[in-house]
Amino acid sequence: MITPKIAEKIAFIILFLATLIVILPVAFIIIIIFKNGYSAVNWEFLTQMPRNGMREGGIFPAILGTLILVTGAVSVALPIGVLSAIYLSEYSKENLLTRIIRLAIINLAGVPSVVYGLFGLALFVIFLKFGVSIIAGVLTLAIMELPVIITTSREALKSVPKQFREVSLSLGASKWQTIRYAVLPYAIPGILTGAILSLARTAGETAPILFTVAAFYLPNLPNSIFDQVMALPYHLYIVSTQIPNIDLNVRYGTALVLVMLVFIMNLFAMVVRSQFRKKKRW
Repeated sequence: MITPKIAEKIAFIILFLATLIVILPVAFIIIIIFKNGYSAVNWEFLTQMPRNGMREGGIFPAILGTLILVTGAVSVALPIGVLSAIYLSEYSKENLLTRIIRLAIINLAGVPSVVYGLFGLALFVIFLKFGVSIIAGVLTLAIMELPVIITTSREALKSVPKQFREVSLSLGASKWQTIRYAVLPYAIPGILTGAILSLARTAGETAPILFTVAAFYLPNLPNSIFDQVMALPYHLYIVSTQIPNIDLNVRYGTALVLVMLVFIMNLFAMVVRSQFRKKKRW
């Protein structure tokens, strides 16, 4: 007969093994990338322009382009996503329309990134005539981020106890004042979780920027939002598949820089989130 204590141990072992199944492949991939790529990463590699058909020099334009795209996309998607979540969570009534909207948001989160790229090409590049540019790429990536940000922000707002709202309203605060001062500050950690998830996805996407902003090689840095940029995911694809006789450590070095860049951005976001989480009162 299995006692509750034995059942608890079995469940713990199963959960532990499931965690290992997730962690070990990721750790293995990181070890391979670091082992093969660390020798290529130096100051010149990080700060110089590429030369000789991208076989020499550095990847600074790709790093800068990735930072521009990620920062721009989050700056556009985060306020729109949070405001949408506030409306769906705090203002909208439960009816068929809101249920359809929520279902659409969930479905949009599962749409392949290449579809977003084609959408951005049709709307921003061709119809709005932005051309293949930073603004077209940023807006495409922002639209791709919205479903994740809206969903996580809604859950974060719903996690704030109803008593916070009731006390604020009973003291004479308006609906917006209640949301602004009694709800939103305590939902920020959850909202930042959505931003972190979307940030990591955005930094590693190739298909959306392939159609809207990415360039094979640019001799100069961008001067306006209507210029093209190089980006690490696309640059990694190019050096891995389109450039013959390139050193293997350059490919892995580029991948290592991309992984570290995503890690640093996520780490910064998590530090900010932890500071807000300390202010929770429940």
